[in-house]
Amino acid sequence: MEKIGIIDLGSNTARLVIVDMFTDGHFMVVDELKESVRLGQDMDRDGFLKPQRIAETIRALKMFKRLCDARGVERIIAVGTAAVRRAKNQRSFLDEIQVTCNITIRVLTEEEEAVLVYRGVINSMDIPKGLILEIGGGSTKIIHYNRRNLLNYASLPFGAVTLTDLFAGDATPEEAAKHVEEFFTEQFKKLPWLAEVDAETQMIGVGGSFRNLFKIMRMVKKYPLDMPHNYRVETEDFAGIYNMIKVLDVDKRKRIKGLSPNRADIMPAALAIVNSFVSYMNIPAFTIGGCGLREGLMLNQALPVTTEKPISDVLGYSLDTLIKYYGCDVKHVEHVTMLSVQLFKQLRVLHKFPRQYLKVLKIAAYMHDCGERVKFYQHAKHSWYMILNSSIFGATHRELILASFVAGCHNREDVPVAEWQKYKDIVLEEDFEAAKKLGVLLRIAESLDRSHCGVVTGLDCDVLGDSVIMKTVLAGDAALEIRDASMANGEFKRAFKKNLEIL
Repeated sequence: MEKIGIIDLGSNTARLVIVDMFTDGHFMVVDELKESVRLGQDMDRDGFLKPQRIAETIRALKMFKRLCDARGVERIIAVGTAAVRRAKNQRSFLDEIQVTCNITIRVLTEEEEAVLVYRGVINSMDIPKGLILEIGGGSTKIIHYNRRNLLNYASLPFGAVTLTDLFAGDATPEEAAKHVEEFFTEQFKKLPWLAEVDAETQMIGVGGSFRNLFKIMRMVKKYPLDMPHNYRVETEDFAGIYNMIKVLDVDKRKRIKGLSPNRADIMPAALAIVNSFVSYMNIPAFTIGGCGLREGLMLNQALPVTTEKPISDVLGYSLDTLIKYYGCDVKHVEHVTMLSVQLFKQLRVLHKFPRQYLKVLKIAAYMHDCGERVKFYQHAKHSWYMILNSSIFGATHRELILASFVAGCHNREDVPVAEWQKYKDIVLEEDFEAAKKLGVLLRIAESLDRSHCGVVTGLDCDVLGDSVIMKTVLAGDAALEIRDASMANGEFKRAFKKNLEIL
């Protein structure tokens, strides 16, 4: 396993992530550090990076280097984006960083940056047709893809920092926001391919401003999950936040719960860009993506094949990463998942669940034992918590909540009603009973691999009157497995109103 550091030197923020690279194409972030350096501030006046901004950036990079050394980082990959790319004093700036910090910064072209953002999104979200809006400090990128193919992109040389500077002289914050909207609407008109975007295409918001928007909305709506990735924002709800923020001065903005004080001055400009975009494209809702350029860089290192084609199964790759990281028994996990799928399909006449619930069961089956990394006793309860906090990609928030409760009640536990109520605005009314039934199926599937030997190789279920006859296909002695699975008869009867007989 190799430990690498990735530094993203943006126009507003410098970020370091430290990543463990597994030998089989998976990776896990193990540390991070960020500093608001405002490298692109006041740059539009003459095209030069300002001495104070350079000094702040070097101070941050020295801290990054010290943390990398302390954590045993073997290799640092550092990139610069819009501000560095446009700076007239770029060469002297990069040389100074090399001398003082011993860090080599590679300046990304507009195309390289857009492609990395696209890779971060496409390999972490299950959205077939997407229109990515990535708002940085010094640039705004619009990226259009369809069926996992990048079709068009544009990098506009204006971001939250540069636009805040550009319209800083306006009389009121509200007027400045209005001028940003008008300015950006004119920029969109210069991109004829936007008019050809399919109506089914979903907007995805990427970058620090979108993540901060989620924090504000989480406070306002009392949202129970602290998970910006895959959070869906209705445009009407966004407008309420934007209209509240754009009229306030900086001091009042800093008192808004969820809004980072370091972003309070530039947030109206960022939200004005979003508002002009959703209005111009007539977008009713958008999804926040938690992955972008840095994740694109990580994938380049861990899985070089993604430079040619995206990961085909985002959810499967994400789950494989987690069970390796948590040290789960991979063969047992795969076997329990296989048996769970067979039970779901063969008992469809009983449960009548749509296919989406099969995806929920797969997530729960994959992650059902991860709680053992905390403690074996009551590990189902720990698995519940870990599913909700493990950044599983390729699944909606509702699917993750359901999977967490399925895993949490698979070990003879019932779905805790008090906990369930916290998520009542996300889940559906019928999900409660579904979680209990799926939990029973997972309980049986786990029991049928009780010895972790894969001795039960398949199932053949028949529904006969008031009973379900479950015939096991065996590759050895399965007395332990059948005994353990038969102990779920009471739970099965309560859930499905049928007796269970396992042969």
